[in-house]
Amino acid sequence: MQPIRICLTAALAAAIMQGLMPQSAEAAEIKVISGGAFKTVLNALVALYQTESGNTVVVTYRTVGQHMKLIASGEEKFDVAVLTPEAIEGLAKDGKVAPGSRTDLAKTGVGVVVKAGTPLPDISTVEAFKKTLLAAKSVAYIDPAAGGSSGIYVGKLLERLGIAKEVNAKVVLVHGGEVATHIVDGEAEIGIHQISEILAVKGAVLVGPLPAAIQNFTVYSAGVAAGDGAAAKSLVKFLSGPHALSIIKAKGMEPAGS
Repeated sequence: MQPIRICLTAALAAAIMQGLMPQSAEAAEIKVISGGAFKTVLNALVALYQTESGNTVVVTYRTVGQHMKLIASGEEKFDVAVLTPEAIEGLAKDGKVAPGSRTDLAKTGVGVVVKAGTPLPDISTVEAFKKTLLAAKSVAYIDPAAGGSSGIYVGKLLERLGIAKEVNAKVVLVHGGEVATHIVDGEAEIGIHQISEILAVKGAVLVGPLPAAIQNFTVYSAGVAAGDGAAAKSLVKFLSGPHALSIIKAKGMEPAGS
């Protein structure tokens, strides 16, 4: 009878301990909005986070400008926003992002793309880059009016280089998505876009980054919605963890502080 008593006592103790232990929280759904250039990194990290946390992450990708307009109109809600530092700080001032929650995640430069199998143009210097754009039959980049970071920069860069009139006479303005897709589809001969977005498109070839003298990096930062809880904060902590570094580099981006 003694062994039976021991088993019963052990079972009773386990039941009591289970009653004392806190119950696991229900899995949360986290709504994330993000700029397109961070898509490949975010998709990879979100897949890992969901597996480890049990939470579900739903991501909506648009240009930063499109997100800001929808937030301002009240049409878009979020738990975590991954946008430019300026956008996150602006949302914090408007009370839509928790003060002090901004976390810089990664940055990407601007590059030139052509279709696979076509000759690679010379963009080794600023002058070579200008000649390449002037010689191209057509050039594609994000429409600055759409609010994309690269499109706004490229539009101003063409003005600065004194070739805006010539290039914009043959331009294909892209209103969303990857410029490289339009190059692969034959809609334009050469494209200018964020490097991380170029690398994600099959059939597209990254010629290289813009020359250092005219390069521009866009930083992507995360911000937690004002009043949001532990799940949103845990996602941001995960996105900025040391395990993210290899994914950031593999997707054509760099650490934000580099």
